[in-house]
Amino acid sequence: MKRLTGFLCAVLMLAGCSRSHTYDVCVYGGTSAGVVAAYSAARLGKRVALIEPTKHIGGMTTGGLGLTDIGNKQVIKGIAKQFYRKVGQHYGRLEQWIFEPSVADSILRSYLHHDNITLLDGMRIVSVEKAGTRISSIEVESAGDTHPMMRIAADYFIDCSYEGDLMARAGVSYVVGRESNETYGETYNGVELLTRHQFPDGIDPYRVEGDPSSGLLWGISEAKAAPNGTGDDLVQAYNFRICLTSDRNNRIPITRPEGYDSTHYELLLRLIEAQPDKRQLNDYFIWSLMPNGKTDINNRGGFSTDMIGMNHSYPEASYDERDSIIAAHTLYTKGLLWFLGHDPRVPDTLRRQMAVWGYPKDEYVDFGHWTPQLYVREARRMVGEYVATQADCEGRTIVPDGIAMAAYQMDSHNCQRVVISKNGRDMVKNEGNVEVGGGLPYPISYRSITPQRGECSNLIVPVCLSASHIAYGSIRMEPVFMVLGQISALAVCEAIDRGDCDVQQVDSRRICSALDADPYLDGSQPDILIDDSDAEVEPGTGWRRVNRSSGYGLSYLETDPGSTHGTLRYTVEAMPSSGDYMVYTYQNADKRLATRTAVNVYAGDQCHPCQIDRRCMHVLGQTSGEWVLLGQFRFEQGQPAVVEFDDSLCDGAVTRADAVLFVKCS
Repeated sequence: MKRLTGFLCAVLMLAGCSRSHTYDVCVYGGTSAGVVAAYSAARLGKRVALIEPTKHIGGMTTGGLGLTDIGNKQVIKGIAKQFYRKVGQHYGRLEQWIFEPSVADSILRSYLHHDNITLLDGMRIVSVEKAGTRISSIEVESAGDTHPMMRIAADYFIDCSYEGDLMARAGVSYVVGRESNETYGETYNGVELLTRHQFPDGIDPYRVEGDPSSGLLWGISEAKAAPNGTGDDLVQAYNFRICLTSDRNNRIPITRPEGYDSTHYELLLRLIEAQPDKRQLNDYFIWSLMPNGKTDINNRGGFSTDMIGMNHSYPEASYDERDSIIAAHTLYTKGLLWFLGHDPRVPDTLRRQMAVWGYPKDEYVDFGHWTPQLYVREARRMVGEYVATQADCEGRTIVPDGIAMAAYQMDSHNCQRVVISKNGRDMVKNEGNVEVGGGLPYPISYRSITPQRGECSNLIVPVCLSASHIAYGSIRMEPVFMVLGQISALAVCEAIDRGDCDVQQVDSRRICSALDADPYLDGSQPDILIDDSDAEVEPGTGWRRVNRSSGYGLSYLETDPGSTHGTLRYTVEAMPSSGDYMVYTYQNADKRLATRTAVNVYAGDQCHPCQIDRRCMHVLGQTSGEWVLLGQFRFEQGQPAVVEFDDSLCDGAVTRADAVLFVKCS
């Protein structure tokens, strides 16, 4: 990796080296998607410039979102899957989706150590130059005080920023806010006054309770909520995913931030008083534990880490205005932590719990031990060749050019905090939260990451992609962005190799085939996965399929208590190449299951008895299970491979069998 910092850019400018720097591919935005896109294009022999406006690399993946949100891990592939495997290696398992920020940062930065990648961090886009429908170059400036300019020319561009700044400056159509339900025939778009992450009835919104003339408490909008389903330009709330630690040897005390204002938390006090039975931190935060005594803290309830209504101008704001919004969110969040731990009006039980936590010494060392990445859940959304909608999420529409799979519920955080009248009494309510499952997983169209043909023909947008507000809330997960980043890189490389054709002309089927054939772009043999839908179940032997996503994929197999059980086989008819393979099975962590399960692994005619002991599993957070290693075995090319489950050790308890995985040793 070659690195040009803002300081070096200034030196080049003073030296008269202001000519354009030319690359095959320019990736704007050093998010996780941007890192994967840059690495993928570099692996395919292209010269790549990766431009990141800040000094932070990895976006939310390294910015505190250690509890990975993804409804179905089976759909994640390519470099994204490899990333979670590398995280797993760090923690001593096959793959892991729950991790410390510094671990993710180290791994993602390692992908940038490639001679074909030039990293320009601390550089932000100013303008775009186009020739017809093609971007010829972009002008970027240093985010420092001197603001030196640099022109970056490239054949193709990929906008991987959370804000869509390159896309917008290139004249591509986009929207900000929520469509009405009528726009795309949806039912969960627009205004939504629902009950999740909500205040209970009766919490007074006024500074002096019952006195409207005293004014509204901080954080409450004077706007009136429109009818459900109404479109507007409001943006769902942002927050920080907070990494704290309870390790005394690694803990920096939470201090009162400069500019702290306790009146910003009056609503929280009223919420606490209205809920005398809720005196745990987890009642007011999603307080998820990470490895080594750390956390990934997220929003929960009526008043929490979401700074509701304070980010509506962010998508279209200037860089200075965005910095101010980020600073306000930082002050609000650090003040919230201080308030809960020190304000005498907060119940002792909550203050005592808060007192054991502090900022980690070994995280965000260059940023004062606080994440520099605001969780920009949604900003601009492109209006491209195809707009994904609720119908896609629910499986009512199946696109013919799917390039990746989305696997999360339709999800939106609250957009505003308003006053409503109920039974003749004014009270505060949050508006905008939606959490609704659909027909998951479902394909994302290639046309959702390409602009309209007449607008731009050498740009791909995998992050601020083309989707309605509610569909975007399902797609917008970091692992999905990473897969889309790799797809984008494969597409522009294909376009270059075809003689600089328009990105809209690239055959998405060729891209998907290339990804499946060489997912890590290193020529290694792809894994062999056999899910329960491919397993051989002998008729009448008491194994039943349960359609539920708490295993790997959408279903799993388990024994029927009281029935006579036979064996269950997962079979590879012919191994693709000779060598040693690590063999795994996905096991659910349900404590009601049999403690031990007997498994036989057959390599040709040779049988290797194994045993799964669920007492040795260490499942973290929202993950319902993990890959359990059965062992390392030698297989010959063309030889069958069988993993056979036997419930002879289950002592009458339920035995569960799920997917089987063969990973060839390097």
